[in-house]
Amino acid sequence: MNWLDLVTVLAIAQYLWFGVLVGQARGRYGVNAPAVTGHDMFERYYRVQMNTLELLVPLVPAMYLAARYWSPLWVAAAGVVYIVGRFIYLRAYVSDPKTRALGYSLSALPLLGLLAAVIAGVFMAA
Repeated sequence: MNWLDLVTVLAIAQYLWFGVLVGQARGRYGVNAPAVTGHDMFERYYRVQMNTLELLVPLVPAMYLAARYWSPLWVAAAGVVYIVGRFIYLRAYVSDPKTRALGYSLSALPLLGLLAAVIAGVFMAA
C-alpha cells in the first residue's frame, strides 16, 4: 500500500500545483478574484484545475477500493498513468484546447479501469 499512498499524495500535490498555476495566471492576465472568466489563457489554466478536480474526486476512492481486491502496485501504476495524463492534458489544453484528447484519455481511462476493477472485485468476492 505504500506505493498507493505515494501516488495518492502525488495526485493531490499535482492538483495543488495546478492551483498555483491558476493563481499565477490570475496575476499575469489581470483576472482578480472572485472572477473565473476574463482572459482566455487564465480560463484555460482554470479549466485544467477544475477538470483535474472533477477526476481526482472519484480517482482516490477508486484506487483504494480497487486495492482491496487487486494488487496495490498495479492500482498505483494506474494512478501514475492518470498523473502523467494530467500533465499532458495541462500542456495541451493551455497551448490549444482542441489537442487535449490524449491527456484526457490517459486520465479518464485509468479511472474507468479502476472502477471496473472494483466492480469485478466485488462480484468475485461475493
